[in-house]
Amino acid sequence: MDKSQSSGLLFEISRPGRRCHEVPPLDVPEIPLAGLFPADCIAAKPPELPELSEIDIVRHYTNLSTQNMSIDTNFYPLGSCTMKYNPKRHERLVNLPGFASVHPLQPDQTCQGMLELLYGMQQILAEIAGLHACSIQPSAGAQGELAALLVAAAYFKHNKVKRTKVLIPDSAHGTNPASAALAGFEAITIKSRPDGLVDMADLHAKVDDQTAVFMITNPNTLGLFDTQIQEITQLIHQAGGLVYLDGANMNAILGITRPGDFGVDMMHYNVHKTFTGPHGAGGPGSGPIAVRDMLAPFLPSPMVVHANGTYSLDVKRPLSIGRVRGFHGNIGVLVRGYAYILTLGPKGLKEVSELAVLNANYLLALLKDAIEVPKGDRCMHEFVASARLIRREKRISAMDIAKGLIDQGYHPPTVYFPLVVPEAMMMEPTETESRETLEAYAAAFKAVLADSAENLQKAPHSLPISRPDEVGAAKNPILRWQASPKA
Repeated sequence: MDKSQSSGLLFEISRPGRRCHEVPPLDVPEIPLAGLFPADCIAAKPPELPELSEIDIVRHYTNLSTQNMSIDTNFYPLGSCTMKYNPKRHERLVNLPGFASVHPLQPDQTCQGMLELLYGMQQILAEIAGLHACSIQPSAGAQGELAALLVAAAYFKHNKVKRTKVLIPDSAHGTNPASAALAGFEAITIKSRPDGLVDMADLHAKVDDQTAVFMITNPNTLGLFDTQIQEITQLIHQAGGLVYLDGANMNAILGITRPGDFGVDMMHYNVHKTFTGPHGAGGPGSGPIAVRDMLAPFLPSPMVVHANGTYSLDVKRPLSIGRVRGFHGNIGVLVRGYAYILTLGPKGLKEVSELAVLNANYLLALLKDAIEVPKGDRCMHEFVASARLIRREKRISAMDIAKGLIDQGYHPPTVYFPLVVPEAMMMEPTETESRETLEAYAAAFKAVLADSAENLQKAPHSLPISRPDEVGAAKNPILRWQASPKA
């Protein structure tokens, strides 16, 4: 590695006068900026941008990339995030000119192929969900949650029914109560039983005539399928409410069961998780929502429709909640997901879930004698271990183990979530990992547990930095670049 490019910012390796390209002499009449823009829109001096040669820039970013963990370089058992391998054929397909060069403002008749694909994706996702209609517009899971709750709010308002509460299990993703609040509802927590399933007594006590929606993740964040789901949906429906499924864990049930069949009225998908896509660091994502027929008129607008052999974007939808994002969804992720679904077909999608569940249970079996798994000896696509006893006995926390795994070459699992498990470590191997990878990871995990507290509390040792002061960074963020003396 070029040591001069191995660390620091572009601003710090900048040198006055360095350029990637020489701009040719001006061959048109020069017009002062003052003649084009108002004076208050013109900066007093040029922006302090770094000055670099092309090779400086290429080496800088190439060297930075070698420090990244990714699904292409490391096993990534990040629980609840379904970091499965993204097939490279999807990248080739999504970069075909007919997909990559389409502009969202083109007339419908000039992009029939793209609209046909998006229409097909709507129909496929509705079928997999066991529901009647689907909007592919939301751009992430959390936005899909919010869009679905806005659909529910519009539905109740249209029917002149006042509903104010959304019921949410205590093991839910944190975005669930946030989405409920943003949609104008009061979030009510439903307790879990010791085995991790919904406490039906607490649910019965809190369901009333103000219940708008019950939000459930099934399988839940503990990696358990709640076998009470039909009893739950019947109870909510009897009270006049709707049932929403957080689809973050659909990777466990594809082709095996459909949410609509066990009583769910609406749900979101994480296309980038369940149907593969390069994601992380906040994006890119795609969070389509599928709903029952009585909710379809309220879905975001426009929808892709098909009539008389032509595909178009339908904007004449008077009951719609309107747009939830610019243009029409994260098309690149949707194209990748469409390719994934057509590649595998119904039988292949079912095998995805069967293998995801098999891998998770195999990894659980490899680790359960080394670390406590408090919610059972079997799981769906993921499981939650607890470092509670290890911390008490050896002074090694879940965070220490996670940092130690980095030194072993593995991305850590999700830690400290769900909140209902102390010192939680949430692991999801997905279906794309081999038996050998799982066995090697389990061996590395046990090697970390055998390390000393003193060493692990300073891990990782193999990276340019060990442990940043995350609390200090959150309380005193540095949001402005300050010029280096070398620049």
